[in-house]
This record gives sequence, structure tokens and C-alpha cells, in this order.
Amino acid sequence: MKRIGLVTGVQAGFFVGVFLGFSLAVVSSLTQPDELLMTAQFLCITPFVTAVFLGPLLGWRTVPVAFTVDPLPELQRSLEPYNEGVGRWRVLSHVRSDGRAVRVDLHDAIDPLSIAIAALQKCQHHPVRLVVGRGQQNSREPELRAKMMTYIEANVPQHRRRGLTSSVEVMPASYVEHLRATQHMHRRLLMLVPVAMALVWWELR
Repeated sequence: MKRIGLVTGVQAGFFVGVFLGFSLAVVSSLTQPDELLMTAQFLCITPFVTAVFLGPLLGWRTVPVAFTVDPLPELQRSLEPYNEGVGRWRVLSHVRSDGRAVRVDLHDAIDPLSIAIAALQKCQHHPVRLVVGRGQQNSREPELRAKMMTYIEANVPQHRRRGLTSSVEVMPASYVEHLRATQHMHRRLLMLVPVAMALVWWELR
């Protein structure tokens, strides 16, 4: 697996150190306002310390898989057999991209389940968002959401799907794993700040 690299890891560690050093400088100025030199040391030295110690750890993270091919044309071609003509479901009017995921509107389709199955087969590398409505009685097709959610809940693992107000998004496994690793790293870095501030406050008091 390709790693982020030491250079990028050191840069990320330095950025974390800037935030941590500012937090420690605030604690120092509140506990010992006369020690301006110590406050300046926290601001200047902390980024370099975190860059040295956290840089290799952050650089060991895997690089997210980047796909240069636009998934929209491929998905549109695969769904062309389901075109139903003007006024009904069509690829040109019901399949769009919102920049991060391919958006497939299942309204106006005679057989929306077949379209959903064909679209989900193409979400091995890119997120696919199925527009199924709110499922309320005053909606345009109130039964569509329940029908689609029944199939998705039975065939898609819970960690790969995300229910939204009027749609449901299915994410590829690689995307979910990278997102989990990133969130785990962010939680550990956020825990570093209060721990370091508590230690500095305890030492300075």
C-alpha cells in the first residue's frame, strides 16, 4: 500500500504543533503572565517537536485511492438500457454528479429496483447516492423509499450505507476504511491537546 510519505507527515505534524503550541502558550500566559520567554518558546518550539515525533507516524498512513476517471459517463452508459422515454425515467435527466458522488434519481421509473441494482454494481470505487424521497404520504412517490430501503438494508452492509433526508448513499469499502482510519487518527490527535494542556498547567501552577 502506498504511504503518504515522510515529507507530508512532517508537514502535517508541524501544522498540529502550531495549534498545540498556541494552546500551550495560552495556558502559559494565564498561569504565568510574566514569563514571556516561556510563552514564546511554546509558540516556536512546539511545532518543530511535533513535526519530529509525529511526522513519521502521520507519514505511515495510507494514501487514499484517487480515481482520475469520471464515474458519471460510465454509470450513464450502464443505465442507458433502462431509459423509458420523455416524461419518464431517463439517464440524461435522472443521473447527475454532485462532485463527490453520482446521484441517481429513482423517481418516475417503472422498475426503480432494477435501476438501483444496476447502479449499486458500479459503486465499487465511487459513492452512489440514490434519491428515493422522504417516504411521506404527501411525497410524489411515498412508497419508493420503503421499497428501496428494504432492498438496501438486506444487501448492503450497514457501515457502507448512509441514510439522508431524501436519499441513501452507498459507499465503497475502500472509501469507508480510509474514512475510519482518518477519523481514528483525528480522535487521537484531539486527545493530545487537552492532555498536553493539563500537563503544562499542572507544571506551571
